[in-house]
Amino acid sequence: MSLTAGSRPDGTRPPAAVEEPTAAVTAAVVKDRVPAKASKAGKVPFKIRLRRDRTLILMTLPVMVLLLLFNYVPLLGNVVAFQEYDPYVSSNGVTAIFHSPWVGVEQFSRMIDDPLFWSAAKNTIVLFVLQLVLFFPIPIALALLINSVIRPRVRAVAQAIMYLPHFFSWVLVVTVFQQIFGGAGIIAQTLEDHGWTGFDLMTNAGLFKYLVTAQAVWKDSGWGIIVFLAALAAVSTDLYEAAAMDGAGRWRRMWHVTLPALRPVIALLLVLRVGDALSVGFEQFLLQRYAVGVGASEVLDTYVWNMGIQNGDFSYAAAVGLVKGAIGLCLVLAANKFAHLLGEQGVYQK
Repeated sequence: MSLTAGSRPDGTRPPAAVEEPTAAVTAAVVKDRVPAKASKAGKVPFKIRLRRDRTLILMTLPVMVLLLLFNYVPLLGNVVAFQEYDPYVSSNGVTAIFHSPWVGVEQFSRMIDDPLFWSAAKNTIVLFVLQLVLFFPIPIALALLINSVIRPRVRAVAQAIMYLPHFFSWVLVVTVFQQIFGGAGIIAQTLEDHGWTGFDLMTNAGLFKYLVTAQAVWKDSGWGIIVFLAALAAVSTDLYEAAAMDGAGRWRRMWHVTLPALRPVIALLLVLRVGDALSVGFEQFLLQRYAVGVGASEVLDTYVWNMGIQNGDFSYAAAVGLVKGAIGLCLVLAANKFAHLLGEQGVYQK
């Protein structure tokens, strides 16, 4: 029996070799099987995401409604900054907007010529710089101190003590300081009982900016450590152990391990604080307004309240508030850009 080429001795042919599909063929097959919507950069279709996250959406819906009603809808009222608004020209204040005469930028020109506005702006900026220097680093230092405490019970007690003043109202905070540093306070009375002259810090206009800064530190510095402690909890202990094995002491570990872990959080909070530079407080200054005089205690928030609520000059107060908000937005954008230049994320990414 003659054998043909490629045949076996029994006359049969061996099975043909199966060729491996090329990468192009595999990609073409996969592309045909995957839907076009799901193949675009791995994005999940909107309907699927909506069905998947419907529980979270329902949970956040009440918050979004409140945010819309109390934060965004009132922005429409800023139109009165360009009017001579009179709430009594109509049956209610909303329809009075449509009946008030337009004056253009007259309210803003009036603001520029008002020396009381510039005095309030100066006090606001001075207090912001003072609180940025004296108040902002304190929560960081407290977080580092709490993080160095080894015993969990001692740490929990210290945190609870630091958090407590945050829940006090400003009325209570001012009262506590009045009972300690006022003219009839504990310190002044003790000094007078021993033959020395007492003092009254609560009515000292020259020291008022340091007084309100001390009040803010006592009330809110403990609460501010929460974010920093959360960032420190994410730092791996392996980094501290590796640094210790390399001979780094406590200060070296703090400088090269702990502080770099806090840099993104510090940058974020600093950007937010700079954006809030023109809002140094309201109730705290309003309560002590007449104790030290308007010249020392007037800030932009109390100035807007005094002009709008006390004097009924709603258009002028709206103009000042609008300028204040626009400057705050510019400060946020500038500070966030500076954070990007330093290599940090800031409030939002590039």
